[in-house]
Amino acid sequence: MATTQQALNWTVVGQGAIGLLAACRWQQANTPVRLWLRQPKSLSVRFLALDHTEQQCHFQAAVSPIHALFLPVKAYAVTEALAQLQPHLTDNAQIVVSHNGMPDLAALRQFARAKQGIWFLTTSHGALRQAEQIRHTGQGKSMLSPLNEAASAQRKAVFTALNQALGPLTVTENSIAALWQKLAINAAINPLTAVLNCKNGALAAAEHQPQLQQIVTEVCQLASLEQVDLPFAATFAQVQQVITATANNYSSMQQDHYHGRPTELSVITGFIVATAAKHQLAVPANQALWQALQDN
Repeated sequence: MATTQQALNWTVVGQGAIGLLAACRWQQANTPVRLWLRQPKSLSVRFLALDHTEQQCHFQAAVSPIHALFLPVKAYAVTEALAQLQPHLTDNAQIVVSHNGMPDLAALRQFARAKQGIWFLTTSHGALRQAEQIRHTGQGKSMLSPLNEAASAQRKAVFTALNQALGPLTVTENSIAALWQKLAINAAINPLTAVLNCKNGALAAAEHQPQLQQIVTEVCQLASLEQVDLPFAATFAQVQQVITATANNYSSMQQDHYHGRPTELSVITGFIVATAAKHQLAVPANQALWQALQDN
């Protein structure tokens, strides 16, 4: 007999753009949601949706125990955040991690106890946080990958919730192929917009096409050496689609670099350069971006 999967009460970690976008959309859908912040407090933000409607969203501080966790933090902050939050999670909690770049899936699995489900989510939605306002700046889609068997215990409930927050959502068991696809998009857009200090849409200019093509070519070649099929034509077409869909957005890496904050360069371009070195594959376009951003 199949077990009934009830709606989950969600806790969102931090107050970054994607996390607040998800939280506001959950609130619109009447899905219970709270925020886990470094200093516990309630938070009110004005939410501007894609259809230009506005809504005031009010969030209470999260409390233990946590049954469902959405962790949309920078890659370099994931390990510390999971270690701090694990004591506050129920024994059968569902944990959804989301960041740019290539995650260490084995390490993520180790953070989940036997009955805790752990997932990784990639999304192309655009969001911008400005003071006490969160704006949905670009329609995207999301892909969710279960990383252990315990994730299946609440599969329907997790899917329903994430589809509300960051849909349209697909679930894939082949997380590696999906992650390489997202890596190629990130590698083409994020570091280049950081170096050029521009919006995503500026990359559509003809002068940037040869560099974009070379970046994606190198990632596709590297994926093949890692036994992942990543066709260049389809991948480059996706890069162009994301540039068009998020033309008015600044990438997260551009924003972090511009404001002097740590970036996710190491899990995007750094991962490509390091993995290519293992295969003795030359990746000059990615190497140049790695060096340019390392020097700044």
